[in-house]
Amino acid sequence: MEKFNILKGIPANLPMINVDTDMIIPKQFLKTIKRTGLGKSLFFEMRYDEEGKKINEFVLNKVPYNKSSILLTGKNFGCGSSREHAPWALLDFGIRCVISPSFADIFYNNCFKNGMLPIVLDSKQLEKIIEYSTKKETIEIDLSEQKIKFGNEIIIFNVDAFKKKCLLNGLDDIDLSLEKIEKISSYEKNIQKTKPWMN
Repeated sequence: MEKFNILKGIPANLPMINVDTDMIIPKQFLKTIKRTGLGKSLFFEMRYDEEGKKINEFVLNKVPYNKSSILLTGKNFGCGSSREHAPWALLDFGIRCVISPSFADIFYNNCFKNGMLPIVLDSKQLEKIIEYSTKKETIEIDLSEQKIKFGNEIIIFNVDAFKKKCLLNGLDDIDLSLEKIEKISSYEKNIQKTKPWMN
């Protein structure tokens, strides 16, 4: 998993509440178990018309927001079904951070497991960044210091210490297990001797 430390980018604003995982990546694109190739179908029904042409008014189809690595959005982002394809699609598009007043729990945790940082801010703090995003200028997100820097403003955000460690070091669930490989091997050898019928 790619490490996350400092992210700089022009944030894209999607001013919607209750954006569910089917809106993020519709069900017809869930046939793959690959994490790549889903970015083109991100927000499919909002980004494309019935003929498959891009809808120019949609924020992620506009320059420079079509290259955004930071997404600003409304409350309860990622609600609905627990599909992990949702963070996969966002990541494949290039988004590494989503900032919202609240997230659905499963989506929130899936973000960290896939190298994406979800940041919870109150509405007033988020409004400052939304207003700044209209200038089409870069903001900086520093995970180590837990700061969002833009213009002359600095906003501090909270993040779970363990989840922060995993993102900073690029550790997913498999990597965390491999950190304990010696203990796992020792346990397996011991169990073969003491309880051979379990093999």
